[in-house]
Amino acid sequence: MGIPPSLRWGSTALNAGTRWLGAFQTLMENLMDRERFHSVLTGQRISRFVGLLVCALLLPVRGVGNELPAGYYRLMDSKIRAVQDHLASEKATDLPTLESTPGWRHFPHALLAAAVLFAKKHPANMRYQDPEMLGLAEKIGDVLAAENQKGKFAERLDHHRDLYMWVESYRLLEQRLSKDRRLLWRNELEKNLQALANVVAQRADWPAYYGPFLITSPNHFSLWSSTLYLAGRVFGNLGWENLGARVMHRFAAQEQSPDGYWGEHDNRGPTTGYDYLTLTGVALYWEHSRDTAALEALRRSTNFHKYFTYLDGTPVEVINDRNRYWEVSPWGHFGFSHFPDGRRYAEFLTASFEKNRLSLESLGRIAQNALYYHEGPTEPIPQDLPNYQYRMHEPAGIRKTGPWIVCLSGLTSTRAVTNQFFLDRQSLLSIFHQRLGLVVTGANSKRQPELATFWEKIDGEMFHLPQAGKLRMGDEKDQLGVAYNSFFSVVEIDQPSEGQVTFRFKVVPKARRESAQLNLQLVLKNGETLVTEAGQKVLLKEEGIDLGPESIGGWIRHRGWTLKLRSKGRLTWPVFPYDPYANAPVKRIEGAVGLLSIPVTAQRQPKAGESGEEEIVFILSVNN
Repeated sequence: MGIPPSLRWGSTALNAGTRWLGAFQTLMENLMDRERFHSVLTGQRISRFVGLLVCALLLPVRGVGNELPAGYYRLMDSKIRAVQDHLASEKATDLPTLESTPGWRHFPHALLAAAVLFAKKHPANMRYQDPEMLGLAEKIGDVLAAENQKGKFAERLDHHRDLYMWVESYRLLEQRLSKDRRLLWRNELEKNLQALANVVAQRADWPAYYGPFLITSPNHFSLWSSTLYLAGRVFGNLGWENLGARVMHRFAAQEQSPDGYWGEHDNRGPTTGYDYLTLTGVALYWEHSRDTAALEALRRSTNFHKYFTYLDGTPVEVINDRNRYWEVSPWGHFGFSHFPDGRRYAEFLTASFEKNRLSLESLGRIAQNALYYHEGPTEPIPQDLPNYQYRMHEPAGIRKTGPWIVCLSGLTSTRAVTNQFFLDRQSLLSIFHQRLGLVVTGANSKRQPELATFWEKIDGEMFHLPQAGKLRMGDEKDQLGVAYNSFFSVVEIDQPSEGQVTFRFKVVPKARRESAQLNLQLVLKNGETLVTEAGQKVLLKEEGIDLGPESIGGWIRHRGWTLKLRSKGRLTWPVFPYDPYANAPVKRIEGAVGLLSIPVTAQRQPKAGESGEEEIVFILSVNN
């Protein structure tokens, strides 16, 4: 291995050494204070402790190269060229036409990218004061003004996200706009902002800032209010500024869960993907208010997100109550960048954008990150460590052991029967491997009890939501107890080895029922082969398979992993989970899962001196 450039002789090496010492000191403090951030590193043995020291030595040094915000500017410059070329060749410049291009749904987000490239001075910004960028920003802003005059701008879904981009761009370019253009933009912006102020004022004092009370999503309310706050400062409207500040201070000081998220349905569990949006509003508010409550909320939010993120940058799905999955998020990185670990987390997330196509909405959020990014040293995050564990105040926790990440969720919530967007919290377990990705998914669903980890049938009625959860995390194993009507189950995860993880469900009956079933959602891939111990070798296709116990035997093998089971099970493919945006099951085969179902046979309550439990054991291993 070559010597990292930051360790070569000279001032850069000295700077790296200083940053290493700070990161090492912080790491040692975390090891000694096990209650800090409610996190306990599992490196009890000397070999694991050495691993932590290696991370402390190497990872902070990587951040010395200041890859952010430089990476943001590189991404913006690359994407904005495509916008320039498209506008030069496109005769029609109305929003419906522009937004019909794939990935261009929030076209106004390109405005902020052009504005930041023109106005933000930074060594990595090669477009600073580039007249092409000013001309592009003016052209896009004029399109928005024309569309707003026709009443079309505000008709679009989530136009408030675009409104922020326009306000921020106006702030950056105000002194470079002609008098007529400045007046035109301001007049059109203020029309939308006053309408926004009316809605924010109506809800500002409602009982709680989550869905059942707001009659909208908390992420919407945070973005509305932070945009209104910024606009109040930009346009000298004290009423808007004060109203926005009142709402955003309450978001920061009162509405955030102790675990660092803003729940969408309630604060008993996160809506992880959309939480990035809510924290973006709080982060923007901090930039212009310096309200210490907002900075403290961002610290808690950074802590939550850095722990509940997989090794590929995607949020952990089993704790999410609105989306089965969420892509790597570009939202709110600048809110993480106040802290050394947050800057490393932002680097970690941004690394995936280099190889993926960016939508224009993502481009706008990258521009926002570049605009407000706080540069400084970095510190290791959980994904950099060989092992870590973390648990929430609520009964949910996560553990990384080498290449494995296992998350347990005993979160419970009332069903949102009339709201199509909230999923049932019906899943208990997810298992992720660094090379294989998600193998056992805990993604939640709605109106699909067959996908719940457990269902029970009592007097002809099916129940599938846990009533209570209790989590214990320890060095040897993690245990999640979850209670249902007719039984309770203890999910146990043995400490994984490099090549396998053993997990079991102990079921203890407590009341009469007709039947019950355990279900695992397996991530199977269409067009790839699945093999069983009983000799079945099938190519997964849309036509589907239904393999009974005699066709499975004792194991299933697929895509580099083998799942051994000691109980008789049935495997069904494809099963199409619920899509909250369609209010129906997904249609694309890429969204399907395989359903492994095992009957729960333990029926009667145990007598004195008997356990009465049934044990269902699985061993998931990586193929050689």
